[in-house]
Amino acid sequence: MDENRKIRSALVSVWDKTGLEPIIRKLHVLGVKLISTGGTQEYIQSLGIESTAVESLTGYPAVFGGRVKTLHPAVFGGILFRRDDPEHLSEQKQFHIEPVDLVIVDLYPFSKTVATTNLEADIIEKIDIGGISLIRAAAKNYSDVLVVPSVDDYPVLLDILEQHQGISTLAQRRGMAARSFAVSSEYDTAIFNYFNRVEQLPAIRIASSQAVSLRYGENPHQKGTFYGDQSAVFEKLHGKEISYNNLLDLEAGISLVHDLDQAAFAILKHNNACGVAQRPTAVQAWEAALAGDPISAFGGVLVTNVPVDKVTAEQINKLFFEIILAPDYEAGVFELLASKKNRIILRSRPFELASVQFRSLLNGVLVQDKDLKTESEKDLTTATNRTASSEELSDLLFANRLVKHARSNAIVIVKNMQLIGVGAGQTSRVDAVKQAIEKARSFGFDPRGAVMASDAYFPFSDSVQLAHEAGITAVIQPGGSVRDGDSIAFANENGMAMVMTGVRHFRH
Repeated sequence: MDENRKIRSALVSVWDKTGLEPIIRKLHVLGVKLISTGGTQEYIQSLGIESTAVESLTGYPAVFGGRVKTLHPAVFGGILFRRDDPEHLSEQKQFHIEPVDLVIVDLYPFSKTVATTNLEADIIEKIDIGGISLIRAAAKNYSDVLVVPSVDDYPVLLDILEQHQGISTLAQRRGMAARSFAVSSEYDTAIFNYFNRVEQLPAIRIASSQAVSLRYGENPHQKGTFYGDQSAVFEKLHGKEISYNNLLDLEAGISLVHDLDQAAFAILKHNNACGVAQRPTAVQAWEAALAGDPISAFGGVLVTNVPVDKVTAEQINKLFFEIILAPDYEAGVFELLASKKNRIILRSRPFELASVQFRSLLNGVLVQDKDLKTESEKDLTTATNRTASSEELSDLLFANRLVKHARSNAIVIVKNMQLIGVGAGQTSRVDAVKQAIEKARSFGFDPRGAVMASDAYFPFSDSVQLAHEAGITAVIQPGGSVRDGDSIAFANENGMAMVMTGVRHFRH
């Protein structure tokens, strides 16, 4: 049986006429009968080409403000009847159904409308009914019908028209059917997500045609793909392809810096910050962040919330790093940093952090609200006899924002708004404290007078005792242990200040 199909009739109904003219002209040259609706028919006729109105097939005009135009057996019958089924062929003749061999449709711009207005009436009107139905019907009957669901697919159709004289293969039709269901899925997902912002149904809907193939996943033997719109978050100005691991570090760095409200620099390595500081100027923030762990900073990802000036860039340029992301670069900075061809330079864009997180596991997906909680002074409760000084309080709040972004069990030591020691990903909190203290000392920092933050409560007083022995004077923690009293008592006996947040920040 011949699986090739010649296009003799085409239904064309599109919102966006971009790129349509060469297709219409080629269909006309090939003698294809054109059927169209409303504005599309007017456009075709403006090209001097004849087109049959859908109304002449259905016997009905477009009604209800254009909401109903193509939803009729005369249209869908012509798409859906099986050309190799005797009963279908008999009914087709009986009811005078005209065959449709090609369907060219695009959909109302729902997502663009959501992005440009809050008027629900306008948004609802951009939910396409007829178009999505035509796409699905033609895709279902791909054995006989070719469907083109988007302007992005016009090159495929033009190749069939120009190189193969309008004759499509079964493989081509099946491929376009797959594309059609991808378009349909993404469209329906956008609509569901719009409604679910209010309804909050316990469901996951993810679909995106914006798939970026990465060099590999976490390791070279693993494939990696990013689904989403990177351009909404940053603009790539220079450098090699962004990797899977780069994106993980960027996510960690962007989330961390988002929680800081002063000029700051963060240096990321394997999803953890190895250096963070807030200072009055960019160069001061950079120098303090780098000093926190200059060894780990080698090959790291740099994220800042302030423009990079020439003085700062000259210092940064001394370090080997993979990526820098900043809101802007002053004159001459780009040229300096781009002197290394593989160095990735990104300009951040304002965007809203996602409110939910996804993680795949056990053949399923975990979904949770993203931890967007950031404690301020009013959220703190002093648990000890001694109240933290104003300097300690500033450092405590800063440390608490940093520990939120470190892997659990996590401990952060801060002095003068600078990360000087971090213990992350440890199986016990005591080990995390020891690691953080040792890290600080190994780079010449004196923990005396510093503050410590913990991402969860202390089950015993041993961690607070280690902090005191190192000279740490104040601690911030969520509290909530049945033995909180032990830690508080030790702090009181040794003149330490301790504040409770009541909020745990585990990050597994």
